[in-house]
Amino acid sequence: MKKQLNFAKIIALLSILLVAFILWYIFLPAFNLHSFGFWIYLLVNLIYIVTILITFNKKYYKLYMIPVILMALFIVLKLFSATIFNSTRYANLIKKENSSFEEDIKEASFEQVPTVDRDTAQRLGSRKMGEMLELVSQYNVSNAYTQINFDDKPVRVTPLEYNGFLKWIGNKKEGIPNYIIVDMIDGKVELKKLENNIKYSKSDKFSRDIYRHLRKNYPTDMFFEINFEIDEEGIPYWVAPVYHNKIGWFGGLDVKEVILTNATNGETTKYNIKDVPKWVDRIYDADEIVKQLNWNGGLQLGFFNSLFAQKGVLQTTEGYNYLAIDDDVYLYTGMTSVGADESNVGFVLVNLRTKDTKFYKMSSAEEFSAMGSAEGAVQEKGYKSTFPILLNIDNKPTYFMSLKDEAGLVKMYALVDAQNYQKVSIGAAVSNVVSTHIGRDITNLQSEEDVEPTEFFNTKGKIISIESVVIDCNTHYYFILDNSNRIFIANIGVSEKLPFIEANDEVNIEYYEKNNLNQVMELELVK
Repeated sequence: MKKQLNFAKIIALLSILLVAFILWYIFLPAFNLHSFGFWIYLLVNLIYIVTILITFNKKYYKLYMIPVILMALFIVLKLFSATIFNSTRYANLIKKENSSFEEDIKEASFEQVPTVDRDTAQRLGSRKMGEMLELVSQYNVSNAYTQINFDDKPVRVTPLEYNGFLKWIGNKKEGIPNYIIVDMIDGKVELKKLENNIKYSKSDKFSRDIYRHLRKNYPTDMFFEINFEIDEEGIPYWVAPVYHNKIGWFGGLDVKEVILTNATNGETTKYNIKDVPKWVDRIYDADEIVKQLNWNGGLQLGFFNSLFAQKGVLQTTEGYNYLAIDDDVYLYTGMTSVGADESNVGFVLVNLRTKDTKFYKMSSAEEFSAMGSAEGAVQEKGYKSTFPILLNIDNKPTYFMSLKDEAGLVKMYALVDAQNYQKVSIGAAVSNVVSTHIGRDITNLQSEEDVEPTEFFNTKGKIISIESVVIDCNTHYYFILDNSNRIFIANIGVSEKLPFIEANDEVNIEYYEKNNLNQVMELELVK
């Protein structure tokens, strides 16, 4: 009987160790008393241990007081970390600096406008993957699509992932051979072949799962979402921000360090924020930044003011997007009053590598109002707008967005004046939209720069014949005058009256000669 009891105790002890290991292996909590997940892990294990002890002797039921006391302590610590007691500290987690839009945001060149959003990038990546018959049965495309700057242009990068457990078994020795780069300007998709394949990823299993690999090497660090990026040589890395609590015991999560993991060999390096390599673009999580911006806008005058009087209370708009400025990625979102009056009081740009935050105070249309205005301009087509990005067009803040059909394909582009959302320009090409919006032909100006014309001509005449031709999604008008045998070419951006001009109309034009053609710079209809 005694041997049976001892054997039962050994089994019970082994089950306690096994349950503790399984829970840790599945949920990977940090062994850190500031971690919410660790407290849950600890309480579950304590309850299981006491339950096992009670099966041997009923007197151990009193030990249930231990998890009860810990739960009470947990609630107290959580309460004293709440915003109601620390409103000023929460408001100061992020600091906004007032700045000038015209000085900070360079005027956008139509050739550098990002036209590919996340959804379109996913479609392009899936289409590219479908062309690779030798890969498509073994791998899927991850839905990561991290926006970064690479070779001085905005791109989205995402790795391939194993197509299930059995495909991992068959391919784990070789690893993942490719990742995808989508150029956000022209939509070009590259399936990058690696010299050294990816051996650590989110789709790997057991010790090669990137989260388990990091937890094994950094058991006490708190990290959550991990981003996929590539360095200047195109080597894939996993970027894991390490968090700590800055307010109370559990409150005010913020990044203190960053762990970089080489995805090909698993080598890890931990950096302080100021020492992180400059090619890393995404240290701060966008949702955490938005949360801090809302604390900053809502709690400046105290917790109760944010609920009742709401004096000076601001909040972010419902969506956000990213901008590539110089060599960094910035989060963009509008700031509006809590009354949600369809207008913004300004907007913020947050550097996702340094958390430097700039606030641009200006009255402007709320993003969804601008989206509705763009959709309304082509309501007969039923196109849906993407969430806008903010550009400097002709030294004015301007929303740029793509318009998609029901299949999710981009059909047109729109520019909406951020300060007057009734001013909308629509077109099938970016250059065409910009030309229409600013009232001058930027495509002709670009050509002018290329050939550097030095001589311009003026003429007046009656149109004998006029025809329109679409070239690269841009409408051009070819016409002949009664007093000349020359053929003149005018881009749609030269004049909004071009679509209505007919034979026998008299016009004044300014033009220059280019490649034996006569390129119209200005056109005026003579009444």
